[in-house]
Amino acid sequence: MTLEGLEANVGHWIRLVGVAIDVFGVVVIVIGILWATSGYLAALRSPDSTDTYRQRIGRTLLLGLEVLVAADIVKTVALEPTFTSLGVLAGLVLVRTFLSWTLQLEIEGRWPWRARDETPRTGGHF
Repeated sequence: MTLEGLEANVGHWIRLVGVAIDVFGVVVIVIGILWATSGYLAALRSPDSTDTYRQRIGRTLLLGLEVLVAADIVKTVALEPTFTSLGVLAGLVLVRTFLSWTLQLEIEGRWPWRARDETPRTGGHF
């Protein structure tokens, strides 16, 4: 087997691994939303069922975003380490990181870099 043939074969398998991780991320999100919805429907009479539902969906989305970022890293760094593809990856990671931070703020009422027991300075929820 030639070096080019080996590179093509490895590239094919890395592409498949990246797609598999992408699919896994989507499956995590879908299963998490189904799980959160079934819990919500089972506890509709509970006064805090909506807050619990939102937290579960938010955590599901956070986990799914982390998996999708991992897939992007595998596909970009291993397959096409060009400046253009790295720039696209950096943009994707920035957007998904921002989404993760805002989801955590929504779920826990604090920014990711603040300690859990630290009270907000504004006196409000954030």
